[in-house]
Order: sequence, then C-alpha cells, then structure tokens
Amino acid sequence: MTVLLELKSVSRQFGGLNAVNDVSFQVSQGEILGLIGPNGAGKTTLINLITGVHPATSGRILFDGQDITKMRAHQIARKGLARTFQVVQPFPKMTVLENVATGALFAGGATGLKDAFAQARQHLEFTGLGDSVDKLASTLTLAKRKRLELAKGLAMRPRLLMLDEVNAGLNSMEIDDALRMIRTIAERGVTIIIIEHLMKVMLSTAQRIVALHYGQMIADGVPDAVLRNPRVIEAYLGSKYAAAHSGSSA
Repeated sequence: MTVLLELKSVSRQFGGLNAVNDVSFQVSQGEILGLIGPNGAGKTTLINLITGVHPATSGRILFDGQDITKMRAHQIARKGLARTFQVVQPFPKMTVLENVATGALFAGGATGLKDAFAQARQHLEFTGLGDSVDKLASTLTLAKRKRLELAKGLAMRPRLLMLDEVNAGLNSMEIDDALRMIRTIAERGVTIIIIEHLMKVMLSTAQRIVALHYGQMIADGVPDAVLRNPRVIEAYLGSKYAAAHSGSSA
C-alpha cells in the first residue's frame, strides 16, 4: 500500500524531558492506525509534531513523500492533515455553523462564505448536528461539542485525520455513534490516526496499533498482538501483571 505518512527517528525535548524519543513508523493510505499509551506517554505531543504545533527537535516527518518537518501548522493543514483536540476547542461566541465554515475557509478549499456555509451544513448533517447550526458552540453538551470538533476537522477536507480522545467522556451509545462515523469517514478514503484509551474501541476500529511509553515506541502491529505484548501490559498494568501473564503472550 502507498505510504501517506512517515516518521523517521522523530524526537522532541522540552528542557531536559524527552517527550518523544526516536519514534519511527509509517501510516499507509486508507489505514486506521491506533495510537495508545498511558497518560504522559507522548501521544498528543506526537500529534502536535505531525501537525506543526511544535517543531521536532530531531528526525523527519514526511507526508505523501514531502518533508513537512519544518513547516508551520497552517501550511501542513492545507496539505490535507487535520486533527481534533483532546480538550475540545470550539469558538464559543460563534454559532455551530460558523465554527465549521471557518475550517472550510481556512483549509477546505471553500471559494467564499456561501460555499463555506454550504460545506459546513453537509458536515453538520453527517455528524448529527444539523438541528444545531444556529446555536452558539458554547451551549452544546460535551457529546455535541465532540461532534462539532469532528465536523470542523472534516471541513478541512483532510487526507489524514487525527482524532485525539474523541470518545473521552461519552457514554456507550454515544461511543457507538462516534465509531460508526469514524468507520464511514475511513470508507470515504480518509486515513485516520486515533488516540484512544478504550481498548474495545481499538479492537473494533484500528487495523494496526502503535504503543508509546515515556515517549518511546514499545510496540507496532495488529491490535490483538499489541494488546498482548508484555511491554504494553506492563506500561498499563505494571510489571508484576506483565510477568504473570507473559506465558500467554504472542
């Protein structure tokens, strides 16, 4: 399969802290890649490096064969990389429709306001917010703000969409709805990287998982094998648990 994103020995230091340390992996066109790790593992920092929020201290990041390591965030977004945020960040004093239209104008190729609003309505219908277009973003529930965040990302017409804890704080029904949307987005040809703590989500959605711990990549493979990897078990549950279950690991 065609490689869309490639990280080559990517690192990021903040002072003396190695937030991301020598991480290398590829993401293929059309793939759904899961990114897991305990809190503080470097997952969001890695997404920030890919999207240009922070520059990498060392290493290279390639998107569709082009080096984007030193590009600014807006330049990267316009190449087709979009992301959602773990802490949802709508423009609170703008309507739901205006929030999404902003994404369409910024990086979605909208030709003007009329086109941006038309595109925004389509994305809001898809995410189940068609009846909330005129509401202020600040008035939405958490579940609807998560959907708004997704609609904003889609408005940028991404080739690669990175979803940071998109299911956090949702109930089981809301999670099921979100997963259906994610699968539909993938079926449309969008490559997806999803950060998630819920292992049932990873097992049912991700085709491959990369695991991080203390900024280092400790596993890369199919979900079942990664979740049975002793190093991954230790990172989540502790060394004693990993040692007790290592005999059944693949």
